[in-house]
Amino acid sequence: MLVNRIRNFLRRHPAVRQAARRTRGRLPRRLGGIDPARLPSQRRFELSLPRREGARGEPSSLSFTAPSELWVPRKLEQDGLAGFEPETLACFLACLDHARPGAVLDVGANVGVYALLAAARCHRPVRAFEPTPHIARTARELAAANRLPVAVSELAMGDRAGNAVFTLSSTSDASNSLAAGFRPEAGRIEVRVDTLSGWCERTGTSPAVVKIDTETTEPDVIAGALDVLREFRPWVFCEVLPGHGVEEPLMELLRPLDYTWHPLGEELPSPARTVIDGRASGPEQRMWLFAPEEPPDALWEDTRAWRGALNSCLPGTGHTSAPAAGGDRLG
Repeated sequence: MLVNRIRNFLRRHPAVRQAARRTRGRLPRRLGGIDPARLPSQRRFELSLPRREGARGEPSSLSFTAPSELWVPRKLEQDGLAGFEPETLACFLACLDHARPGAVLDVGANVGVYALLAAARCHRPVRAFEPTPHIARTARELAAANRLPVAVSELAMGDRAGNAVFTLSSTSDASNSLAAGFRPEAGRIEVRVDTLSGWCERTGTSPAVVKIDTETTEPDVIAGALDVLREFRPWVFCEVLPGHGVEEPLMELLRPLDYTWHPLGEELPSPARTVIDGRASGPEQRMWLFAPEEPPDALWEDTRAWRGALNSCLPGTGHTSAPAAGGDRLG
């Protein structure tokens, strides 16, 4: 029990964890010390980006420097974008080309992969929302280091504004959530919560593409965004985890708005489904496209092209050319 309490304390306090690692690097082996070279506090690598044929002036990679314990940077260093939700990223990039003018909002951004990719591949305003303080700081530092115009807010989104208890997962920092009991917890912090509709009204933001990944509180985010969905009709990318009761609330919220829902997997084009089922996309892919209108063939064609471009984004390799065409804007 004592070991678990110490481990959970270190998970809640990254600065303490890093200091403990440095201390262990100074201790002799017989006292629990280990080789300092095996304990890098930072993870550094180049992340290869997909590129459109003939595109000029776009970065071919992002320089990543992030705390070594964070899950998303570790996953990216290991698998590249080719192994990080490529089906969703491909459709996301296609929507950036096709959606009407407006902002990109990354809700539950973690270190901001979607936001960074959007800023690197389009000229839309990009905003990222991440309530975990040290992860939001990392997202902000990555955007600044790569000179990408991503504004990061240390903020959760839900169905009402105020303060709320935010649970830190003991299994992965990518599983932190406003939903108590979603994962075994390492601790709790208080965070600010806003609604997308309220935030957009105050800031004068007109969203065109929205990504939501909030670890089972996606229905609350949608409930707090109903005015935005009615007025601006953004294309929405949303995680749907099975077994947590999110499907029915999502359908109840979206049906009156005439959105269609499409699981994002290998099948292209992805036909609209009559029900939202988190099992439909397969065990490795839980993201869905909520479309304000029937997606045109050109959107799926561009999705397929971006998917091919992402195949070249492997770890530890430079970028190779990959065709991906931009379509006409909708609306």
